[in-house]
Amino acid sequence: MTNNRRFTALIIGVTVALASTAALRASDPMGLYALVQKVVLEPSDTEPLRIQIWGAFALSDARNGDDYLTPQTGYLYYSCPQGAERTCRNEWADLKSVAGSGTGVGFGGRYLETGRVRKATEKPEKPDPYPIKMGVMRMGSRHAQPTIVADLKKALAQR
Repeated sequence: MTNNRRFTALIIGVTVALASTAALRASDPMGLYALVQKVVLEPSDTEPLRIQIWGAFALSDARNGDDYLTPQTGYLYYSCPQGAERTCRNEWADLKSVAGSGTGVGFGGRYLETGRVRKATEKPEKPDPYPIKMGVMRMGSRHAQPTIVADLKKALAQR
């Protein structure tokens, strides 16, 4: 093998190795993580158009692919985007099923608007659009999820 071929093979090998490493360290895709305490569907449980999600929330920090903002308590208030009613109902049923269980969940997408956490004393008006991306995911041991769950639990305990 000539020196040029060896050099080319070396460059290809290094490039493949670097690409593999980058794929293994991909950023966390969730828009927010939550410990859901209560879900209120409006105007009714059977035909919801809006949702209040009460609990503790860590919203993604869009400036960094793996960071989340300091957890906040209160509620998120969303309306379903037109044409996505079936998806909203399914995801909202998932959120309702974990309410009060202490199970951490994530939803939305890192670079989507996640809405804002409202104070418990704030009247529910002008809902944010519900961020649809990958469904509702239970938190596990990926990325910083165990630390985020601990921080969410701590925020709930401190309020």
